[in-house]
Amino acid sequence: MQNLKQYKPVKNLLSKGSTNTKTAKNDITTFILYLAPHNLNDSNITLCKDASEGCKAVCLYKAGRGVFSNVQNSRINKANYFVTDKKVFLAQLLKEIRKEIKKASDKNEKIAFRLNGTSDIDFIYLLNKHLDFDIDLLNYDKVFFYDYTKSLPRAKRYVNSKNYTLTFSKSETNDLQVQEALNLGINVAAVFSDELPSTYKGIKVVDGDTSDLVMLEYKKVILGLKAKGPAKKDTSGFVINSDSAILESAIYNFGTNH
Repeated sequence: MQNLKQYKPVKNLLSKGSTNTKTAKNDITTFILYLAPHNLNDSNITLCKDASEGCKAVCLYKAGRGVFSNVQNSRINKANYFVTDKKVFLAQLLKEIRKEIKKASDKNEKIAFRLNGTSDIDFIYLLNKHLDFDIDLLNYDKVFFYDYTKSLPRAKRYVNSKNYTLTFSKSETNDLQVQEALNLGINVAAVFSDELPSTYKGIKVVDGDTSDLVMLEYKKVILGLKAKGPAKKDTSGFVINSDSAILESAIYNFGTNH
């Protein structure tokens, strides 16, 4: 009988946020789940169904530690695990989440989880559906989850959640959805080629590179991110030209002050 398992056993699904340059700046302990993005798995199943072509081309999957082949292979293996043995994967993920929550609780410390380091999956829904894990029953002063997503329906689904904060991600193709997200009070992440403008399209820009958790401090703002890795060479329009954005911001600010 053919072995359908296309992955090697995974000891730990979650990684400490200290391995990520930006997440390491978080002032509380953070854990991240990294899978290979879009269809980089043996089943050719997309794990980022709303990713634009520009997003795929500049994906941070190969930035930072992602440049190393062993890291890429580990993320591909985890993606294979998820798509071929989803319920077992989710059970292990929940076990690890509960383990880290207990450790933090024993120390009376806060803890955060980002379950989509390089994917765009509604893990919160899946954990609730298959394992009755309801994050809204957790103490949101001590435990919370956050993610970036290009799925506006998912961002809207959790807009009032106390324990799960989603930031909508701008691409070269979703300007109308960006405006809808902002109208709902949802923050939007946008990548700029270099220096960040003070505003973009009339919306305040906040430095999103200071820490992942800066998203918790604001509503209805642009979280500006500077282009990293392959994004520095983007020509798709996914990355916003900083010079043009700064000029536009100056014109907008002049107009509102006169």
